[in-house]
Amino acid sequence: MIYVSLIIILAYILLIILFSIGFDNVKIFDSFEGSVKNRFSIIVPFRNEAKNLPSLLQSIEKLHYPKELFEVLFVNDESEDNSVKIIERFFANAQNDIQILENIRSSNSPKKDAIETAINTAKNEWIVTTDADCILPERWLQVFDTFIQQHKPYFIAAPVTYPIAKSFLNRFQLLDLLSLQGATIGGFGIRKPFLCNGANLCYKKAIFLEVNGFSGNEKIASGDDIFLMEKFLKKHPEKVTYLKSNEAIVLTQPQPTISDLLHQRKRWAAKSTHYQNIFGKLAAILVFAMNALIVVLLLLSLLGFFPWKHLVFIFIIKMVFDNLLLFKTAYYFKQQKVLTAAFLSSFIYPFFSMFVAIASLQGNYNWKGRTFKK
Repeated sequence: MIYVSLIIILAYILLIILFSIGFDNVKIFDSFEGSVKNRFSIIVPFRNEAKNLPSLLQSIEKLHYPKELFEVLFVNDESEDNSVKIIERFFANAQNDIQILENIRSSNSPKKDAIETAINTAKNEWIVTTDADCILPERWLQVFDTFIQQHKPYFIAAPVTYPIAKSFLNRFQLLDLLSLQGATIGGFGIRKPFLCNGANLCYKKAIFLEVNGFSGNEKIASGDDIFLMEKFLKKHPEKVTYLKSNEAIVLTQPQPTISDLLHQRKRWAAKSTHYQNIFGKLAAILVFAMNALIVVLLLLSLLGFFPWKHLVFIFIIKMVFDNLLLFKTAYYFKQQKVLTAAFLSSFIYPFFSMFVAIASLQGNYNWKGRTFKK
């Protein structure tokens, strides 16, 4: 057991160090106030988002980008509330190019269907996806435009975070998301990208069509982001990039209850078994193994089969290296205040991670009022 533990710990430490180095390798992008030229089609799938849509719509209205250079395609996925009316009322007298489309279902994934429905209608070269519970930064499209002009990418992953609130549930989720964002950026920095977030993606429509979009992943309900990135990586690896800019950070909303959080994380974890990216699979297995090791050693210590002092030492080592990456990420997102919850979260996270991983393997999950099979 000691040798197995040592291998897992050393491998985990190496992974976190690689992510930390990679995080620093991805330089912060400074945009400029130059001429803009790219045209964007913003795609927003929604289902029963009446509560969140007003904030998103206001942020769209405030986008600092010529209105003739972008359109917004909302895709209604069988909403049962007044989401459609909220959008219609908000843009009734606006000059924005806005369309509300009805989702054309053809797979087990409503969101993928919604994005494809919109892409089939989109008239611009660049597709930008976000979610209905997000708030967009004012210079969002301008930063994408500048980045495209300078780097000529085909696929751009960009940062996403939660706003900070006082509740511990919010801060726990924020720390979890920041750790994922740190791993995302770190993966790009070591040229092993394996994560991205569909709440803030930008890619060329022509290349989406070239790689046959979501074809091959229709049976998987989630994964409109990572599986698509894997396709771009397979076809054009040098054209898949990360936009590390504070002016491109999209705010999304944390889950309001523990039950909602567990279902969301089960949905995220369920797709990991379908990853094609070997590095991504190894990273996921190693993170799971490290958290499982903490839980198993705790049980063995309680039964008297493993020394407590060794468990405490291993836990401290894990916490130190976790915080190495977490601190970098929190400071980049300017959310250092959430670090006050990091110590307590460190005790909870191994159990949370274990539960989500096991639950994702065993059954279905609920999302947006629907039940999906793994």
